[in-house]
Amino acid sequence: MIFLQAFLHSIKLPNKKAMFQLNRIGMDIAVLYMFILLLLVSVPALIERLTATSGPGTDLNIFFRIIYFFIFYYLPMTVIVFLLLSLIAYISVGIAKLMKRKLRFAILWKMSAYTTTIPFILYTIIALIYPVSDSFLWLFLIYTFVFLIKIISVYPKRRIRTP
Repeated sequence: MIFLQAFLHSIKLPNKKAMFQLNRIGMDIAVLYMFILLLLVSVPALIERLTATSGPGTDLNIFFRIIYFFIFYYLPMTVIVFLLLSLIAYISVGIAKLMKRKLRFAILWKMSAYTTTIPFILYTIIALIYPVSDSFLWLFLIYTFVFLIKIISVYPKRRIRTP
């Protein structure tokens, strides 16, 4: 149920109410949400790998093809996406400081993870219909940055304390 709420709120981003609802969701749920979302994104590649008639691993049993897929596709993709989300959140911390907003890395990491929902779903739908290169996902980096800047601008500015 919490994953459905996270999904519905992440589609509404950069809506202020959705953003604050997503902030209340724990980091553990955000990480599991990303694993599920990445599993969904990898479905077209899994189907392609299972139906392939040539290439590495085509002579393997279907069970071993699935294991092969998870070791050599899903796992590296997950590591790369998590590293990119961390890099995006780190850059966003700098942007938040420039905009004088009161935000931490953890909040920006969660928000960057949730902003990837629409691009990943869109990629999955397109990849199921038409073969698309995985490099297409790099274009969504711009989308994530634009939404993060909008999200950062919604947060209140830092108060300057006077002694």
